[in-house]
Amino acid sequence: MPLPYSHACENNKDPILQVLKEILQPGQKVLEIGAGTGQHAEYFAAQLPEIEWQASDRAEHLDGLQRRFAQAGLSNLADPIELDINRQQLPRCQFDLVYTANTLHIMSWPTVERLFNGLRKVLADNGKLIIYGPFNYAGTYTSGSNELFDQSLRSRNAHMGIRDIEKVQRLADQAGFNCLQDYQMPANNRLLYFFAR
Repeated sequence: MPLPYSHACENNKDPILQVLKEILQPGQKVLEIGAGTGQHAEYFAAQLPEIEWQASDRAEHLDGLQRRFAQAGLSNLADPIELDINRQQLPRCQFDLVYTANTLHIMSWPTVERLFNGLRKVLADNGKLIIYGPFNYAGTYTSGSNELFDQSLRSRNAHMGIRDIEKVQRLADQAGFNCLQDYQMPANNRLLYFFAR
């Protein structure tokens, strides 16, 4: 059976990796929320062998993740764990970084709020948060393709949609995070880097 695959993950993995290399230190632990196909987890763990990577996702994605990770055979890539923000608490472990890519526009807004409310419990002191994906600024799309993508999301599920960066930053602030950097990424995406204060 072929492994799950995302062309977008292949396109954005190197720009994201460059930021991770700037932020992470040897020996640190990362929790990835919404690992999807597992391509990011596999690639980042291979490129950052001194970082321990813990991927998580909903139950329906675990089989593909397990098969990919078994094939990769990386000692710093832990077995994936089940995590549905709406049904389960975040794992009671201490991670140095929480990483999530292309998830906020898939989650309902109450789920996004629930995610932020639980983040500090899994982060070590001076923990970091990285969020990758498309965002609107002052309620405005950054490109025509993002507008079409947002319309497609909302036609599938009214609770989905590209989030306003101001609302995300407000949630982060309420949860005890400062936004240190807003990186421009390929295909009209952004990478938001937060630091727990």
